Amino acid sequence: MCTVCGCGTSAIDGHKHEAGGRGHHRDHEPGDEHHHHHHHHDDDHAHHHAHDDHGHDHDHHHAEEGSVHYGRGIAGVHVPGMSQERIIQVERDILSKNDAHAAENRRHFDRDGIFALNFVSSPGSGKTSLLVRTINDLKNRLAISVIEGDQQTSNDAARIRETGARAIQINTGKGCHLDAHMVGHAMEYLAPEPGSALFIENVGNLVCPAAFDLGEAHKVVLLSVTEGEDKPLKYPDMFATADLMILNKADLLPHLDFNVGLCIANALRVNPRLQTLTVSARTGEGMEAFYAWVEASAARRAARPKVA
Repeated sequence: MCTVCGCGTSAIDGHKHEAGGRGHHRDHEPGDEHHHHHHHHDDDHAHHHAHDDHGHDHDHHHAEEGSVHYGRGIAGVHVPGMSQERIIQVERDILSKNDAHAAENRRHFDRDGIFALNFVSSPGSGKTSLLVRTINDLKNRLAISVIEGDQQTSNDAARIRETGARAIQINTGKGCHLDAHMVGHAMEYLAPEPGSALFIENVGNLVCPAAFDLGEAHKVVLLSVTEGEDKPLKYPDMFATADLMILNKADLLPHLDFNVGLCIANALRVNPRLQTLTVSARTGEGMEAFYAWVEASAARRAARPKVA
C-alpha cells in the first residue's frame, strides 16, 4: 500500500458546470478563482517520516529457489530504513484517516439512497468501455453519474460525458489510487441525484486501491481474459476485498489459451464469497447479467433501513 508506493498529491480536474455540482471546494479561501483544485492527502506517507527506527527488520525470505520475499514479516511489506512495527503504525494512521472520510461518504450515500460501486482493475482491462456500455444501456432505467480516477488526463471522463451522464475526473498526480477524501470532494461537484447510482472508476492498479474504502456499497474487480488465470493469486488483496469479479473481453476467448474455470477457481481460493460474471463490453455478451446484478443490488441497498 502507500507505505511502499509513496503516493503523491491529487487534483480534481473539472469545472463546476461540467460536473453539475453545487458549490466550491470546501477548503478554498475567499476569492479563490481557480478551477483546478489541488489538495494533498490528509495522510503523510512513509517517506515523510524520519527513519529513526533501529530494529530494521527487513525479513527477507528465500523460501523458494530463485525467489526473495519481502512481504512475510508482521507488516506484510518492506520499506528500507523502517522497522516492521513502524510500517504497521504508519499504515494504521493512513487507513484510520481514510476510513473516517469513507464513513462520512457512506452516510451521505445512505441518506440520499445513492448506490455506489468502486470499479478496480489493472490498466487496460476495459473499465471505461464497460461503464460506457452500461450507461448507454441503462440510462432509461437508472440515473448514473461517474467519478473517474487517473494519474493524468481527462480522457475517460470525456468518454463518459459523451453518453450524456455527468462525470468528474480526479487526477491523482503520482498517486496510484483514489481515497475517500478525494471522492468526498468530487461529490461536492458531481452532486448525484437521490436514488441514483454512482460509478467510481479507480486508478488502474491491482494493489493499493484494495486497501482504501471509499464508502462504496461494493468493490467490482475487472479482469481481462488477456491477463492470465493466476491474477487473483498474484494480487490476492484486491480479489479478497471485492464482491464481484467481471471477466471482460470474452469475445477474445476463441483466440486465447485462457481457462475461465481455472481463473474462477483461483479467485474462489482467495475469496469463497466472490461472485463472477463473464462479459464482453465490446459485443455486449453477458452484459444483461451484469445489469441484473446492478439493479438487484441497488434495490437491496434501497430496502435497507436508513441510518440518521
